[in-house]
Amino acid sequence: MTDWPQGWSGENGGDRQGRGGASAQPEGARVMRQVQRGQGAAPHSSAPPHGVPPQPTYTDGHADNGYDNGQGGGYNTGQVYGGGGPQGPGADGRPGRPRPNWRRRIKWISITVVTLLVVVSVGTYFWADSKLNRDVDLSKVIDRPDGGEGTNYLIVGSDSREGMTAEDKKKLHTGSAEGKRTDSMMILHVGDNGNTMVSLPRDSNVTIPTFKGSESGKTFPGTGRQVKLNAAYAEDGPELLVRTVESNTGLRIDHYAEIGFGGFAKIVDSVGGVEIEIPKGGMKDTKSGADFEAGKQTLDGEQALAFVRTRYALAGSDLDRTKNQQKFLSALASQTATPSTVLNPFKLYPTLGSGLDTLTVDKDMSLWNLGSMFWAMKGITGGEGKSMNMPISGNTGNGNLQWDTAKVKTLVNQLKNDEKVTVSGN
Repeated sequence: MTDWPQGWSGENGGDRQGRGGASAQPEGARVMRQVQRGQGAAPHSSAPPHGVPPQPTYTDGHADNGYDNGQGGGYNTGQVYGGGGPQGPGADGRPGRPRPNWRRRIKWISITVVTLLVVVSVGTYFWADSKLNRDVDLSKVIDRPDGGEGTNYLIVGSDSREGMTAEDKKKLHTGSAEGKRTDSMMILHVGDNGNTMVSLPRDSNVTIPTFKGSESGKTFPGTGRQVKLNAAYAEDGPELLVRTVESNTGLRIDHYAEIGFGGFAKIVDSVGGVEIEIPKGGMKDTKSGADFEAGKQTLDGEQALAFVRTRYALAGSDLDRTKNQQKFLSALASQTATPSTVLNPFKLYPTLGSGLDTLTVDKDMSLWNLGSMFWAMKGITGGEGKSMNMPISGNTGNGNLQWDTAKVKTLVNQLKNDEKVTVSGN
């Protein structure tokens, strides 16, 4: 039979084969002129580049590559030759990801951390500096002795109840007396040959010199009037106290620092209490509120205040109390200046805030000076200095404590010349 549909016979098919023939050519292969290599191009006219398979030549749209045309001859698969390998692009033809430059990353991380620390440190410095109450003007002190080597601080604990509620006063056993008096006084000498802390008993017998009123500016001539040391503070505040200490010792005071009852308790609480060892026999004093068993224990703010104020339960009364005050202040400084406090902002800022808000200093006191004072106190606790009472020779006729004049003179000369202190106190 020869009645094949038109176009399916060999005569009408020309050189084409039926569907599925081995030589069937897709229609697109004849019209993709953009991949034609040119008429009459000689196949294999030159050796292909290394690594590149031979490329077919095209004549009138037919691939002359020896491939089976029925499996896609004439199509451009889009494959890029010569790629791949560890240093080449990935499987999708994109460039490979470069290796990270860890040295550069570490450098920038270090710069960022250092910058952050500097910013935080500078910010903390100015914040803390703004909190200092620089209310004491030592320029009002007249007839001052010459300065010596090292730096001398007059550290005062006052019985100020400023800012305390009635409940606070009751809790801390402070009473409700009007005005302010000194509850403790000590000279701290910071020098190159060891730091020295000298307590000045508040019952020390001193002579009130000629002085200029801190508020009135009026000059009050000295009359030889002898009083207890704490009376000088009660009469005209810090300026007269500094004037009296300088006049009776001959030692120039460079800086002044004072803290009241409430502020002292807040600082202790802010650091989580201070560990102290209560001497054998314990301590009980109804007036200060002290009630401690013997042995090592951690005191909170209320207990700490009772500890440093106790004197009636002590054999040496005020002299023993000054020793306890030195002992506790040094322990407080030692515990405050630790990495757990300094490097912990949640502990550092409350501690600084509590201390600086309630601390009164002289107008020339810087944070550097204040830091030096605390570090010196910490060093004394660690055995890097000496703590002592002002040498006492006995009692005067009015019942005050009389300083040992010869020993005091030697002590002052050694402090002035920043020499190792050899004098012993009571």
